[in-house]
Amino acid sequence: MRNTITIMNAKGGVGKSTLVLALAETLATYHRKKVLVIDADAQASISHMLMRQPELDAVQSGGRTIVDCLIGAVLKEQPTSWRDFVVVDVSDVDDARSIALVPSDTQLTLFERDVSKGNHEGQLRRTIGTWLAEAGQAYDIVLIDSAPGLSVLTECFLREADFYLSPTKPDYISTRGLKFLQEFKQRDPEMGFAENLGVIINMRDMHSAADERFDRWLRQDPEHRCFRRSILRVSPLQASGFVSPQPRSYWAKYPGETGDHLRDLTLELLSRLASAQGDALPEGSSEGKRAEGKMKAMWTTWKER
Repeated sequence: MRNTITIMNAKGGVGKSTLVLALAETLATYHRKKVLVIDADAQASISHMLMRQPELDAVQSGGRTIVDCLIGAVLKEQPTSWRDFVVVDVSDVDDARSIALVPSDTQLTLFERDVSKGNHEGQLRRTIGTWLAEAGQAYDIVLIDSAPGLSVLTECFLREADFYLSPTKPDYISTRGLKFLQEFKQRDPEMGFAENLGVIINMRDMHSAADERFDRWLRQDPEHRCFRRSILRVSPLQASGFVSPQPRSYWAKYPGETGDHLRDLTLELLSRLASAQGDALPEGSSEGKRAEGKMKAMWTTWKER
């Protein structure tokens, strides 16, 4: 099953980590998916969003991050299992207990520098390839939160993951990041590259005429494969990165239309994954209608809880 997804835009500030968080918590809560989140960004944003600070500090100081995993496997070439660096039961959403995380640390940038200086790129890519192949068997969905720009580690994830997904703000600079990624994909095609799962238009201001124009413009390019649902810039999503000291419900974190929109987004994401593997139900078929009805009933049940 192909289920490993790198979330990447060459431009920063497009709400990438917030989107990864929302996708993971919606997939776990609503779809009951077992999700592994890999924090491949030295800023460790998704790690801070999924873990309370004392627990994250302990993991980072205890040498249990992606940095320590890759140092052992790549630089030291020691037998190292990625499973030893997985933190389970993360997220402050009480029904999202099936999310696991490989956290990051600021030292990731120094690790990448050492990889380049020592010509360890080949070993890094082999390590990432083995890791994702094994993780794809152990989890229903693997989401890789990649750093903006194009580092040696980000390139490995782009080439070894099954798919890539590109969030973008509806503005000119952010869409330039999409163009850069498309151009990079054309280079060295023999080295392989993840399949484009599509573009998610993120952080759209519903009152902005300019955002509306860019939204329409992005959808005119079939190569973007834009998701039907644009994600609005709303207070619940902007506040979702602050970890609650106490567990809370999904609906407390993503109330009203915010949760509805995320539900729609994950439904389409799972549909695209199924289509890519030839498992999609024919549109309009009786089986498809029954499945859609079952999903809507499940969603109504969750909203009433």
